[in-house]
Amino acid sequence: MIRAGIIGGAGYTAGELLRLLINHPEVEVAFVHSTSNAGAPVTDVHEGLIGDTDLTFADSYDLTACDVLFLCQGHGFSRKFWEENVMPEGLKVIDLAQDYRDESDGYVYGLPEVKREAVRSCSRLANPGCFATAIQLALLPLAAAGKLSGEVHVTGITGSTGAGVKPGSTTHFSWRNNNISVYKAFEHQHLKEIKQTLSALDGGKTHDISFIPVRGDFARGIFVMADVTTSMPLDEAVRLYKDFYADAEFTHISDRPVDLKQVVNTNKCVISLEKHGDKLLILSAIDNLLKGASGQAVQNMNLMFALPEHTGLALKPSAF
Repeated sequence: MIRAGIIGGAGYTAGELLRLLINHPEVEVAFVHSTSNAGAPVTDVHEGLIGDTDLTFADSYDLTACDVLFLCQGHGFSRKFWEENVMPEGLKVIDLAQDYRDESDGYVYGLPEVKREAVRSCSRLANPGCFATAIQLALLPLAAAGKLSGEVHVTGITGSTGAGVKPGSTTHFSWRNNNISVYKAFEHQHLKEIKQTLSALDGGKTHDISFIPVRGDFARGIFVMADVTTSMPLDEAVRLYKDFYADAEFTHISDRPVDLKQVVNTNKCVISLEKHGDKLLILSAIDNLLKGASGQAVQNMNLMFALPEHTGLALKPSAF
């Protein structure tokens, strides 16, 4: 069995990670660390796990007691954590924050659709961001084929869980419900990792991406709408995408329009394409907490431990 440790166990991503790991046939959870909840049952915070686990939150941790460590704290925490702790030899680390997405300090950027072999052989992995995952998967085939030219326009709408578990002025129900708003227009932090991946696939070319992030009035999911100018016929574009993702375990090209209910509660990304004149419209949908965070982290763990990629991730979408 793979022994897994979790640092920062009280948030949304940690809750989803726990749901996946305690039902994973090859994993045993060694500890769940949370200073603020130490000694309390995990189900006091993650109530959806009642009846599934008797784990309690710990205020200390032994890094030698686990084979893989998941870092689920906020951005900036991971670098501080390794300044204060020694990484045991042989430990595999999966960081869900943005600290090492630039692939510094020996970390591999863990987008399996383009980094599968690197993920298999790495011991330090930086899990991609949620918007970054949905947008990259929408654009990767074009970049790899050298057909991503001109300005790329992207609008993406995200559920409230993307803002984390800590309440804020733009996350509480009375403000978010029946409401919509734009934030970090053209300046979202995920643009850096998106451009990094696209450039690596496209011979170092720099891509101009205009990204408008939108807060949605729903809890889970990311729906991305990207458009590019191209003379490529629709059937050729569809073939390009299907060929590129032919071996992808969780990324699928649909011949029907995409909607969020096809992906919520799954590790899938579902993409559909439309052609309007010289515009190619790419629609991409994921669950921000699964393919955009904890599900992709488990997918990467499976690769790192030479398990079938889908192990523990056979999840039914919340389609109705």
